Amino acid sequence: MIEMQEVYKKYPNGVSAINGIDVRINQGEFVYVVGPSGAGKSTFIKMMYREEVPTSGTITLNGVNVAKLKNTKVPQFRRQLGVVFQDFKLLPTLTVYENVAFALEVIEAQPKYIKKRVMEVLDLVNLKHKARMLPTELSGGEQQRVSIARSIVNSPKVVIADEPTGNLDPDTSWEIMKIFEEINNRGTTVVMATHNKEIVNTIKHRVIAIEGGKIARDEQRGEYGYEN
Repeated sequence: MIEMQEVYKKYPNGVSAINGIDVRINQGEFVYVVGPSGAGKSTFIKMMYREEVPTSGTITLNGVNVAKLKNTKVPQFRRQLGVVFQDFKLLPTLTVYENVAFALEVIEAQPKYIKKRVMEVLDLVNLKHKARMLPTELSGGEQQRVSIARSIVNSPKVVIADEPTGNLDPDTSWEIMKIFEEINNRGTTVVMATHNKEIVNTIKHRVIAIEGGKIARDEQRGEYGYEN
């Protein structure tokens, strides 16, 4: 469960990115975060995984007040989350298998479990046959699937995706969405910031629209609502 109460974010340069947000996202929901460029979507998303800290207000995620979290506790907190980025953020010198396994190695999981779990998630994203390849040997869509596999290998309750289809062609974007749908169907909360109008209007879920740092719309099975 994710809850924001009276959240404000003002940057040192004076820009107010978030201007009083109250929202609750329940476990197992799939939520799109939409809005025009500069509306505050990225800040909204980044505050959830403690990349940004609110100026005031509370953000509770899985029972943890993220806003008050000490910097030393952030890495441990993030182990409860899966985060998927637009630019993949894979380690170029590691194989597909090693990139995904790394997320389990840092929490000192047993080698036997790591091998079993990594192959399970690579199977889910249809990349089991490319486990020994390097990221540079993969297409953009395949690299994003590795990124997704890495984000879910710890079995997180929440996956946060920031424009995960932003660098992908339309056909590949639909393939990626099928994986997110499957993750959500297994009980994981998915929060996805996106500019992809077609996906939002076709694969219906809750839509939170942010404009001027505030929630302008919050609709179940909502529409994208903007011209790209």
